[in-house]
Amino acid sequence: MNEGKIRAGVIGVGHLGQHHARVYSSLDGVELAAIADTSKKRAFEIAQKYGCKAYRDYRKMLAEVDVVSIAVPTTLHYKIAKEVLEQGKDVLIEKPITSEINHARDLLEKAAKRKCIIQVGHIERFNPVIISFQKILTEPKFIEAHRLCKYNPRGTDVSVVLDLMIHDIDIILNMVNSPVDNVEAVGVGVIHKTADIANARMRFGNGCIANLTTSRVSPRNLRKIRIFQPNTYISLDYEKQHGVLYQKKMFRIAKKEIPFERVEPLKTELESFISCVRHRINPVVSGEHGAKALEVAVRIADQIEKGQHGK
Repeated sequence: MNEGKIRAGVIGVGHLGQHHARVYSSLDGVELAAIADTSKKRAFEIAQKYGCKAYRDYRKMLAEVDVVSIAVPTTLHYKIAKEVLEQGKDVLIEKPITSEINHARDLLEKAAKRKCIIQVGHIERFNPVIISFQKILTEPKFIEAHRLCKYNPRGTDVSVVLDLMIHDIDIILNMVNSPVDNVEAVGVGVIHKTADIANARMRFGNGCIANLTTSRVSPRNLRKIRIFQPNTYISLDYEKQHGVLYQKKMFRIAKKEIPFERVEPLKTELESFISCVRHRINPVVSGEHGAKALEVAVRIADQIEKGQHGK
């Protein structure tokens, strides 16, 4: 698939999927061929806006596309991705890859059998603050992440751990690159039976400790991560795309503020996905990465659930 336009499709064009459609329609070498949504009105609205075909049944559009973005509720990821892969299509699945570990592993097996690419939509990996600071990371010893969001019913089909914390889980697993030895977690359901606020402390095999706090019922939005390593402290703001670096220089601490040119991480993410499809190379966030993040997220969510029920 090195020549010609890649035909893209989007399944689910709600809050997030509509932006997949918008970005695909603007990328060089890509044709937004079709979108699908269970809402006929929504499907035709988005299709008309970006000049592509509209379907209510996503199965009917699969013959017309080469790649598919799946942006539906998490509980539907497995069923839809399974059918897409069985048709031999490369797929980008919004995070988390699935809601159950065995489902994620099954998708990986199907993709390998069909020689299909799975990329998982952990979009923070494509945030310029993360990309730029990766070369500075040497030996993280302590990481602290805060992800607080105003309430939005979207994504509440799963706990806040699978909905939001999994972003930071994926980032930290990639930073530390060491097995998770121990997890301590607590969470509270404010609006839902599953946790809406959660805190997890992860200890890695190399001694690094990560502390993650997440809320989807916060009065304000906050997405920050702080990394401590020998002679260096890094503070990153995902939302503002801004970073501050503190480093030991001789006998003083030097502070360096690093502004970034604001870019749309989703565009970078989809450009990367299309490049992987065209050149048949592994994605930055592969299905395997998505499955590893899910395993840790489920481990945290299970511990929270046991704590809520006094087990």
